[in-house]
Amino acid sequence: MKSPFTGKEMSIVKEWRTMSFRKDEFKVLFHSYKCEDTGEQFEDDAFAQLNYNQLVNQYRVKYSIPFPEQIISIREKYNLSAAKMSEILGFGTNGYRQYEGGEVPNQSNAKLIQLADDPHEFKKLVNYCTTLDQKFIEKTHKTIDNLLEEQKKNKFEKQLENYFFGTCRPNNLTGFKTPDFRKFSEMVVFFTEKLEPWKTKLNKLLFYADFIMHKQSGFSMSGVQYRAIPMGPVPNNFNSIFEYLANKDELDIYYTNFADGGTGEQFKTNPNKTFDKELFTENELQILESVAERFKNTSTNEIIEISHKEKAWIDNNAERKLIDYNYSFELN
Repeated sequence: MKSPFTGKEMSIVKEWRTMSFRKDEFKVLFHSYKCEDTGEQFEDDAFAQLNYNQLVNQYRVKYSIPFPEQIISIREKYNLSAAKMSEILGFGTNGYRQYEGGEVPNQSNAKLIQLADDPHEFKKLVNYCTTLDQKFIEKTHKTIDNLLEEQKKNKFEKQLENYFFGTCRPNNLTGFKTPDFRKFSEMVVFFTEKLEPWKTKLNKLLFYADFIMHKQSGFSMSGVQYRAIPMGPVPNNFNSIFEYLANKDELDIYYTNFADGGTGEQFKTNPNKTFDKELFTENELQILESVAERFKNTSTNEIIEISHKEKAWIDNNAERKLIDYNYSFELN
């Protein structure tokens, strides 16, 4: 970005600042451009959004306020429009739509939205709404009943996802996203199609994709937690996840015995599975492509050494701790 005063390229400045949101104060790694001649600092749209996201993400976590993607998913599972959801919850015509767009609900409305996530409780809210006609109520009841039946059928898979990712809400260890097993699976498929990597390298590719996304936006791509181990950052419970994906024919794993007695696992595409790009935004796809391009000729040992230079690994390896996504701002 060029200075509006001198026309010269400005440097990027990152500094911890205390910022306020609704009378609460939070630490934010503030990003801006600095004109070296005048000392003035500026935000472009991307930096302004990143700084704001860091601020309100912490507020949402502190008060257990759902994130926009959670709010959208609650509505969509009942097959309702934003206007109808607003009507049922009593938020006014545009209330729910504004929350889906990023406006932070007040704490009382947030609790009501979270209550609506439970189909049993949502049925009560539908019944309490006096402006709905009987035909709509019956149709919504049927949708809720079908949803409850589906939840019974998919109980095992849900328990498995909870085992893989935990039942945690979005926070600094998930990159302020709800862990998304389907999206994470497609990230694995993407790198498998592109590079056919060995397992250790794949773990690093996933780490860089998620952390670069957070570095740019304040949100991770998959919501998956990463842990520091001697071989570098890895998705938490990665072995179980990869075995599950192989059993579901999402990919194939080939085992190789090496002369030193070790065994390597190489990931290759399954002929019955292709990458589903529709789950990703354009920016997410660009990040996946850039990570694949950056490391396509990097060996497993080389990418381990690269990851060992990251502060995210250095600060957490000794105790094998989960890695805070704020380390994304310090990626090399």
